[in-house]
Amino acid sequence: MPSKRPPASGMVWIPAGSFWMGSDQHYPEEAPAHRVELAGFWIDRAPVTNAQFLKFVKATSYRTLAESFADSALYPDADPAQLHPASIVFVPPAGPVGQANHYSWWQYVPGASWRHPEGPGSSIKGRGQHPVVHVAHADAAAYASWIGKQLPTEEEWERAAWGGREGCEYAWGDELHPGGVPVANTFQGDFPHHNSCLDGWELTSPVGAYPANGYGLVDMIGNVWEWTDSWYGPHQSGAAGCCAEAQSARQQASIDPGSQHGAAPRKVVKGGSFLCAPSYCRRYRPAARMAQGIDTSTSHMGFRCIVRPPGLNITQSLDITQN
Repeated sequence: MPSKRPPASGMVWIPAGSFWMGSDQHYPEEAPAHRVELAGFWIDRAPVTNAQFLKFVKATSYRTLAESFADSALYPDADPAQLHPASIVFVPPAGPVGQANHYSWWQYVPGASWRHPEGPGSSIKGRGQHPVVHVAHADAAAYASWIGKQLPTEEEWERAAWGGREGCEYAWGDELHPGGVPVANTFQGDFPHHNSCLDGWELTSPVGAYPANGYGLVDMIGNVWEWTDSWYGPHQSGAAGCCAEAQSARQQASIDPGSQHGAAPRKVVKGGSFLCAPSYCRRYRPAARMAQGIDTSTSHMGFRCIVRPPGLNITQSLDITQN
């Protein structure tokens, strides 16, 4: 049972229990669907906002990865110009383009950061309650440590996202837009060049602009992708956390030398974003998952934090049934 009060304001208790994780009906990396049992934990009601991240930066003088020069020793073949502070920004093309080449809408923009989400000249003025973006995994982990929290495992995040439901297509039911009304910030229109903004937002939206799920959590689906602390790989059988040697092996296994991330280890990100569209990325579902290089920040990547009860070890997360 949780304590009478949450460990920090704006946190919600997720009770202990089991749920069906993954899916056999969608992208192959979501399979196999399997039953997972978790201990209870506290989780942020909403993604960390620009206003919250600003307090962290003011208190610590922290500089994000996007605001820092890259270490040339880690990228020996890189163009020196690519080592300057920069981040990856969604820039819609002027007209229809093939969807095979994502560089048609993603650009590496010098000067882009959480303070300047679309690059130099942009700012977070008026967006204090929007999710912070352009945060790499280390940035999210640094904030979590500063505030006395942790990043969730993939299992914890997915259980929270379902809001107590099971067996549905989406977190809210079986229709993407129930009654024709968007219930999450996703992409409507012709991806990637024309967003009709049926939901009222072209980019990020203020947290809580859409209905909460069954646990009272907002923006678990859409708006921004969210970092987890799980290394990317096939769904694991057995414990979610383990000894240091096993974690190191998973870290190495998460590296895909043929991917855009090169030799960077990858973590699991969850939830989809304002760029998920039926014609391109149907990852606006709790079971969906994606690999993200830990050295990468983008204009649609954010996070939220959790707190586990004292004495809880994440090895208590257990795959109890597998289909």
